[in-house]
Amino acid sequence: MILNSLKFFALQIKASAVLKQTFYSTIYALSSGRGKCGVAVVRISGSSAFKVCREMVGLIKPPTPRKALLKYIHDPITKNNIDKGLVLWFPGPNSFTGEDCCEFQVHGSAAVIQALFSALTKIENVRPAEPGEFTRRAFYAGKMDLVEVEGLADLLQAETELQLKNALLQTDGILSKLYNDFRSEILRNLAYLEAYIDFDETETIDDNLHNKVRENVLQIIDSIESHLRQSKCGERLRTGVKTVILGKPNVGKSSLLNILTNKPTAIVTPIAGTTRDALEVCLDINGYPMVLVDTAGLRTNTEDVIEIEGINRAIKFTEHTDIVLLMVEANDIFCMIKNCFEKDVTPVLLNYVEENIFPASLKDMNILNEKPFLIVINKMDLLNAKDVEFLKSKLKYLHTNYACVSCLNTEGITDFLSKLTKHLDLICGSPSTENPIVSHARHKYHLENCLIYLKEFVNCINNDSCDIVLTAENLRSAMTQLGKITGKVSTEQLLDVIFKEFCIGK
Repeated sequence: MILNSLKFFALQIKASAVLKQTFYSTIYALSSGRGKCGVAVVRISGSSAFKVCREMVGLIKPPTPRKALLKYIHDPITKNNIDKGLVLWFPGPNSFTGEDCCEFQVHGSAAVIQALFSALTKIENVRPAEPGEFTRRAFYAGKMDLVEVEGLADLLQAETELQLKNALLQTDGILSKLYNDFRSEILRNLAYLEAYIDFDETETIDDNLHNKVRENVLQIIDSIESHLRQSKCGERLRTGVKTVILGKPNVGKSSLLNILTNKPTAIVTPIAGTTRDALEVCLDINGYPMVLVDTAGLRTNTEDVIEIEGINRAIKFTEHTDIVLLMVEANDIFCMIKNCFEKDVTPVLLNYVEENIFPASLKDMNILNEKPFLIVINKMDLLNAKDVEFLKSKLKYLHTNYACVSCLNTEGITDFLSKLTKHLDLICGSPSTENPIVSHARHKYHLENCLIYLKEFVNCINNDSCDIVLTAENLRSAMTQLGKITGKVSTEQLLDVIFKEFCIGK
């Protein structure tokens, strides 16, 4: 027993030492980009932040907060000057981390940064920061909740205007407010039930209380379900809308890809079947993120095993794609409809696409009814002016999405991008203050669990013989799920997963 107690005491001391090392030491990191640059920003946060200023800058007292000072920065031991730069002071709790912070803005050469880091390690209780540690300290100081932390991570990785907009809304707490409002509504109804449980036997309580709470919870369920319906939009906005180009060999799929990437990403030759594999690129289409996949030309009369594998990969990509670009040749479409006397040529065109582009497996997918698609009529430059006029006169009555382009001279590409953007807008939505979007799988998971408890509550309270005490526990569990989203209820493992995604210095 004594030995076990000693072991337990030793573990407590070790854990305390680790905690002190993690949360009470002063940390530093390069917060600007790496590599040669005009200015590099080194951030220091913790109780020894002013000690760093005193020993490396020679300050006697903390400077005016958030006012830049031009000072020589030197080694605390040798006193040799490292660089002349700006020093800024951010006293806690009014800083990013909630702790005392200072920043050195120095010249961005590798030699200066290395000398600065070497000097910082010579000061007691100062160590390099771990990835995400500055933000983690901000979280523990109550400066940010977990939703805002994840928004900051998205902001650092944003590559398009819409990704930036969505991340800023999340960082500003718009999404957190929505989840906290859900939680507050549940808490309010739980309080009604608690009052009923505590005072029903001694005081007069509204007999219709159960029905009122039930109706309130049903409204919360509707609100959460409406919010969850946008989760696919948020996922696509973060990771990119998966878009695949399908068509027969040598129809111009790779040429279109090269135009959109503005460089020779794919090999283009007059030889049919040049593309053998699926080529994937990330694009910014008018602010919307898109993952575009160029695929092997679809045909059945080939015995080339590599090409056959490429076609199979094209079919597999199509199964999980969000938008399908169906590419056809203008001359083929012209020949097909020139003898069509119907005003609406939509059925004729769609039948051509299905019969001439889709192999059997793609026909089974029912793409024309199940997925958003845009028919791209390429090689308009091969038609004479009269045929172009005739073709466009027929197509203007088309009841489907199409764009006429020439990948040779880029004619029609602007119209194509405009129509593609409309598809992207429908798929991604437009995040706003009034309409924040679910953007993380973690949020969706806890919201779905919250709904399970809320629906269980409604089922139980509908039962006349229900135990109101046990039924109320469902509301507490629902609140816990919402608390896990914002970090009001959390575990260290959850925090580790979130913060490890950050770069060092943030």
